[in-house]
Amino acid sequence: MTLWQMAAVLLAGVAAGTINTVVGSGTLITFPTLLAMGLPPVTANVSNTVGLVPGSVSGAIGYRRELAGQRRRLVRLGSASLIGGLLGGVLLLELPSQVFGAVVPALIALGCLLVIFQPAISRRVAARRGAVPEHGAAWVWVLVLLTGIYGGYFGAAQGVLLMAVLGIGLQETMQRNNATKNVLAALVNGVAAVLFLFVAHVDWRAAVLIAVGSTIGGQIGARVGRRLPPAALRAVIVAVGVFALVKFLLAS
Repeated sequence: MTLWQMAAVLLAGVAAGTINTVVGSGTLITFPTLLAMGLPPVTANVSNTVGLVPGSVSGAIGYRRELAGQRRRLVRLGSASLIGGLLGGVLLLELPSQVFGAVVPALIALGCLLVIFQPAISRRVAARRGAVPEHGAAWVWVLVLLTGIYGGYFGAAQGVLLMAVLGIGLQETMQRNNATKNVLAALVNGVAAVLFLFVAHVDWRAAVLIAVGSTIGGQIGARVGRRLPPAALRAVIVAVGVFALVKFLLAS
């Protein structure tokens, strides 16, 4: 890897860390960059997952004010993310990419639609069910688990799906949900990365460059994301989701 290639991977890490903290889908920047550097797809995916872990942690730390009072919720939903991330990592190593590649566009499209209609859906769900439990409706844990499986496998637009699930299942502000999303994504990436360290090949030069860049990006994303009003944050989430959907469809 030349000096210019290393700089490109580092900058891609900064961009991915920023986007992941605000909404998600930073993988759509770093993964193609690693492929362009000549890394095999699985090695690129594994190295990317390992490299993005510090960025996810950085973003969660940047949103620490919004995490106040959510400890019990994070423990409960975090268990789903840990299990899902581990299962997703196993699937990456065992299944052909076509299996998940066939459903990724549908999941991203569904996530975008749920984010768009989340306020109306949340009002109807709350009216029929009454007060939402502190940790979210019972089905939130299941959907966080499924999102974690997807995140451990690939991860692009994981944040879009998580924001849709949390927005409908919890009675919280967009910013507090975004803080929760960052912690859950960090757990998914972290447990998948630990698995990959033992059973997969990691390109450490690429992983370290992405780690440094995404850590910086995580702090940038926290400052930018916190200042966005709910409508603007929702618009950014949908825009990133649509971009991810178009990119997947063009690649297929």
